[in-house]
Amino acid sequence: MNAIGTLVYVLLALTSLVGLTFIVERAWALRWNRVAPRQIADALDRDEDVEALRTACLNKPSPLGRLLLMASDHLDWSKMDNVEALQTAARHEIVRLERGLVILEIIVGIAPLLGLVGTIAGMMDVFGEVGQTGLGDAAHLASGIAFILRTTLFGLLIAIPALIAWSYYTKKVEVLAAEMEALCDAFIRRQYVGQSR
Repeated sequence: MNAIGTLVYVLLALTSLVGLTFIVERAWALRWNRVAPRQIADALDRDEDVEALRTACLNKPSPLGRLLLMASDHLDWSKMDNVEALQTAARHEIVRLERGLVILEIIVGIAPLLGLVGTIAGMMDVFGEVGQTGLGDAAHLASGIAFILRTTLFGLLIAIPALIAWSYYTKKVEVLAAEMEALCDAFIRRQYVGQSR
């Protein structure tokens, strides 16, 4: 294996490690109880006073808690102004929830390309040897072909789980955003009963 082959293996290993790290981290961060803890949802369902809800939000820091705290801080604003501020804050929370997904998307693209680089490097090495020594060294030819196939396989084995995780987490963020929007909307409606704007 030449220096390019070693570099390809190192890059594939690093890509795999980074991808696995983000898959595990997003699995931990996008759990429903971390985004919208049950205590906060229960406080909303019980229609408790705003201070009880604020206490629940402060005790369980989370994206939903931060949104509800922000909305409760601005109850003296008009409904429309509070809703606009809440929407802006919600966009920031969604960006935080999507953190790391772009890395998975990049890994989906580059892992097969790294495998392709390994394939090309292996073919160059094999054909370079064949050009110098002929087809007499079957062992070297077989090891070169094995390298070509391994790098292609490794690239795909890294990209496929990253693609699955990226697709799953992207959809999960959409679902979490919709659920948080519904809970925040219910809170706003209750606080501004009788106001159309």
